[in-house]
Amino acid sequence: MDTFPDLGSLSDQELKDLIQQLTEEEVDISYKRRILHGKIDILRAELVNRLRKKHEGGEEVITGDDVRRLTDILAGRAGEEPAS
Repeated sequence: MDTFPDLGSLSDQELKDLIQQLTEEEVDISYKRRILHGKIDILRAELVNRLRKKHEGGEEVITGDDVRRLTDILAGRAGEEPAS
């Protein structure tokens, strides 16, 4: 991201242009965020359906490895090597 400009050195028109530019950028980012949230919702729904089917079929839905991984994520160790 660019550094924030010296506001005192900008003309009124430059300030208006900068506001317009940043507003357009925010709208674009907001749109992309909504699209990503929609995709995440679809993926989560698919995972829930798969887990439900596994459970109905008598398969183990959550393993010890899943619990260890969740523990690592909650402890902030998600990107680290697994503990032995």
